[in-house]
Amino acid sequence: QVQLVESGGGLVQAGGSLRLSCAASGRTFGVYVMGWFRQAPGKEREFVAAINSSGRRTYYADSVKGRFTISRDNAENTVYLQMNSLEPGDTAVYYCAADQNSRVLIRTGPYEYDLWGQGTQVTVSS
Repeated sequence: QVQLVESGGGLVQAGGSLRLSCAASGRTFGVYVMGWFRQAPGKEREFVAAINSSGRRTYYADSVKGRFTISRDNAENTVYLQMNSLEPGDTAVYYCAADQNSRVLIRTGPYEYDLWGQGTQVTVSS
């Protein structure tokens, strides 16, 4: 059973950068589509970015396109989210998730992902 642990969250000023990491245990990490989601207080969990198993295909929410970059290192069992030009609207708990039913097809609905980390808080001050 794969377990996911996020790190790298924190407090940053608007315009700043953070890099989130999601470390996965288990030998089958490299076969899953991996995604990042976020949830702000009082709002539903929303899709941020996803990457296919090989790392060659990525997909982003319009709100983060051009500012965030998702990547993965299958040798290190880790997926990353580089966040640049952060805005106060990016403040949320960020979750790493695995779609254990897909290697290639990238899906954006939270219900499609069946394995989740505990989340890491990102706070962007104005």
